Amino acid sequence: MKSSEIKDLKIAIVGAGYGGAAAAKALSLLGADVKVYEQAPQMGEVGAGIGLRPATMARFRQWGIFDAVAQVSSPSDYFEILTATGEPIMKDTWPEFGAEKNTYLIHRRDFIEALLGVLPEGMVQLGHRLETVEDKGGRSVLTFTNGETAEVDLVVGADGIKSTVREQLFSRKGPVFSGEHAYRVVISADDAHGMVSDDNLRMYIGKGTKVYLLPLRHRNQMSFDITALNPDGTWAPAISKEDLLKTVEGFDERIVAIARGLDMDTVNIRAVYDIDPVESWHTDSVVLMGDAAHSMLHHQGQGANSAIEDAGALADALAQAGSVKEALALFQATRKPVTDELQRISRQGWSEEEVNDVFPGQKPASQKPVQVDA
Repeated sequence: MKSSEIKDLKIAIVGAGYGGAAAAKALSLLGADVKVYEQAPQMGEVGAGIGLRPATMARFRQWGIFDAVAQVSSPSDYFEILTATGEPIMKDTWPEFGAEKNTYLIHRRDFIEALLGVLPEGMVQLGHRLETVEDKGGRSVLTFTNGETAEVDLVVGADGIKSTVREQLFSRKGPVFSGEHAYRVVISADDAHGMVSDDNLRMYIGKGTKVYLLPLRHRNQMSFDITALNPDGTWAPAISKEDLLKTVEGFDERIVAIARGLDMDTVNIRAVYDIDPVESWHTDSVVLMGDAAHSMLHHQGQGANSAIEDAGALADALAQAGSVKEALALFQATRKPVTDELQRISRQGWSEEEVNDVFPGQKPASQKPVQVDA
């Protein structure tokens, strides 16, 4: 689209998470009139650590925000996979993307704050929970529970795994339980029993359990994440310290010591869900992105990275295509094959024997996510 046409576009982004904030930056750089509508009354996302891949950091450099992200993260040279007791399985450098070679390890809260911090004041509207989205072809109308409305040329649904935009216009199929739990906490490096020695991600694999150690040395902290098979599909299950310790039995004694020393009130405990691939992501004036379009399991560490790549691809498509309608088709054609494959690969998490121990008679998760009522 011509620059003059893009500058006339009114764009509403639903959700101020990674994808929504990144899309706001990318689309506003094109000159569009962008507003972000976030349901939370204030920002302050908690969570653990994530890795921003070289391709993601290349986007940030393109958008002029590389330094804002880099100054609150640590560059990692490689990742390592080990057995439960520490014998090496694999060690590899991160896939390079042009001049970018490092993955940057960052706390989720710092990442959100860095992204929102580069947006113009007033672009993000807090306290706006979406009630309805009405697609009128070339334009759409949003209604929020606070009574406000917005009529725009393009709605970007970046409202997560429980997306209202997706449910109302694209698919009523809900999230799918993976048959596993994630227990996540950020601890001081001083409490990591010597396991924060550099800036590189390590994953320890035992039967039915994976432990991720993600150092955040710029914070003098470490993100300690346990993923374990569990049949309880309750969205926020109740787990005791004893339950958690059972998941790391037989692991490196330092990992067991970390788990034993945790304050359970600080541990984020959740059942792990994704969604099945959505057949179509767009109409003529509404498009899905990020978790709303392709929420995936965290085994490949690609959720946040995929959302950033979506934001870049959407901006690229608007700049290249002749209309919004053509741009949304180009965006889907560019990104959907990639994310469909990432969703598929991310479900390949466990062996048949491991799954059968927890779900007797079920197929392994590599073939089909475990269906358990939430």
